[in-house]
Amino acid sequence: MSSAAYHPVPIRDVDEVVPTDSPKGRRLHRIREVRRQQGVSLRRVARALKVDYDTVRDQEEETTDLPLSLVYQWQKVLDVPVGDLLIDTEASLSAPVMQRARLVKLMKTAQAIMEKAEAAPIRRMAETLITQLCEIMPELKDVSPWHAVGQRRTLNEYGRVVERRLTDGVWRDL
Repeated sequence: MSSAAYHPVPIRDVDEVVPTDSPKGRRLHRIREVRRQQGVSLRRVARALKVDYDTVRDQEEETTDLPLSLVYQWQKVLDVPVGDLLIDTEASLSAPVMQRARLVKLMKTAQAIMEKAEAAPIRRMAETLITQLCEIMPELKDVSPWHAVGQRRTLNEYGRVVERRLTDGVWRDL
């Protein structure tokens, strides 16, 4: 083989994400779809993968060409078979994964009812539902309720309002 005909492909870093420049925008994976079905937030994925929010958002773009090692990291975070992330069909998730996603959503709703309920009978029903769900799937005990607005903070954390300083001129202009 002549050296003029051989053009080696440059080796990329395994963590590098390469967007597809295909005009058709060919689907390469179903990560965003699976993440949404599983009820997992982008922030949670970013924390688990130890990357920033924008990187996670770019990675889950269905036309982004991800290294297999990164697909396996997503698989661990989403707790689904890797085949469900790679299959390029309109078929839904496998039955066990779909059932898990539904149970997670149900637990989030039960936790939210428990959190918001003021009446004792409603709280008892929510507690019973949570107990029953945990009997079906013990790992649901760590599921948090649906967030009403934004991300929840602990009592020791301050909101962004504390970080922002207003000048005295703001109050004079009012």
